Amino acid sequence: MYSSELKIVLASQSPRRRKLIRLIAEDPHFISVDSDERIHNNETPLKAVTRIAKEKMELARTRIKEGIIITADTIVTFDGKILGKPADSEDAVRMLKSLGGRTHTVYTGFAVYSNNQNKHVVGYERTKVSFRDISEAEITRYVATGSPLDKAGAYGIQDDYGAVFVKKISGCYYNVVGLPLTKIYLAISEAAGL
Repeated sequence: MYSSELKIVLASQSPRRRKLIRLIAEDPHFISVDSDERIHNNETPLKAVTRIAKEKMELARTRIKEGIIITADTIVTFDGKILGKPADSEDAVRMLKSLGGRTHTVYTGFAVYSNNQNKHVVGYERTKVSFRDISEAEITRYVATGSPLDKAGAYGIQDDYGAVFVKKISGCYYNVVGLPLTKIYLAISEAAGL
């Protein structure tokens, strides 16, 4: 775990990411950045998440002048299509129906920047997630909670009813939550010159 002597700032509103960063950083700091998270036409998932993470970083760097800054973006892909956060409840229902009984991929792009070393590290993680078959009643109950509306792919694997939809994962669990901890931990070391 990084001690509080190394100032670590997570530029994210996500309560899930904020909880995760506390697993590897003592007393992290938090800011929010408002950025355009739209996917460009013909943009690959990998290119999209890394581009958005870098754009968030540029915004965060205008506000934070010391320590380590971390930004991230997560998307879900299924059948060659990118699934971001659902636009509304109907969109969430549509997404969850399509994911039931199938396998999809979760990508998280991240950027880490050390103000002290003036060094960037950009990376990503990819995880495959398989859902069990989900009934329409389960989907309706879940969407009615409002929980899926702020999550890529319309579900949360952590502390959420959406977790019971997951049959298995192949890859980093924390990536599906929104922050691939091992890669972030190593990127902090690299950016800080540790």
